[in-house]
Amino acid sequence: MRNARLLAWAFAVAALLCAGEQGLAQERAAKPAAAASSSPAGYKIGPSDVLQISVWKEPDLTRDVTVRVDGMITVPLVGDVEAAGRTPRQLAESLAAGLTRFIEAPRVTVAVGQAKSARFYVVGQVGKSGEYALEGRMTVLQGLALAGGFKEFAKPEEIVIVRQDQKVVPVNYKRIADGKGVSQNVFLAPGDTIVVP
Repeated sequence: MRNARLLAWAFAVAALLCAGEQGLAQERAAKPAAAASSSPAGYKIGPSDVLQISVWKEPDLTRDVTVRVDGMITVPLVGDVEAAGRTPRQLAESLAAGLTRFIEAPRVTVAVGQAKSARFYVVGQVGKSGEYALEGRMTVLQGLALAGGFKEFAKPEEIVIVRQDQKVVPVNYKRIADGKGVSQNVFLAPGDTIVVP
């Protein structure tokens, strides 16, 4: 009986993951390549993130940089700049302001190439509680799959996601698996904690 339940759960998760990947593939195909590398709105840069800095018509200043542990990056002509805690747009504005001493009306773009600082957490009745890298657009079901699924006495209809701003998002896995609550399969944000009672 228990093996049958686990097998049914595994098939349901696999079907939902495949559907999600197909949707993402269609979405990526519909967008130009530049849009695929842009950062999510409101994303805050953190240590270890790899940033793609582009200065229009200035190839010597266009480069990839890694945010240091102290939250700083080093950019030619500007020097050390605080990147952690800022959005890519805010950092681009700061770099443009710093470059105005050397370049007339600099146009700077900052994109997050690799969001290595983005993490989410899974706690409670799952196979592997812990910290996980949030790579790209990941849903709560994908996060649960990384955590090894549910333990025997888990209550999958009472899952919650606790956001960094203390907002609580309820998730009913059974409704998602039944196809009645697919909208609850939300995308995870950096710092989210999935709690499985």
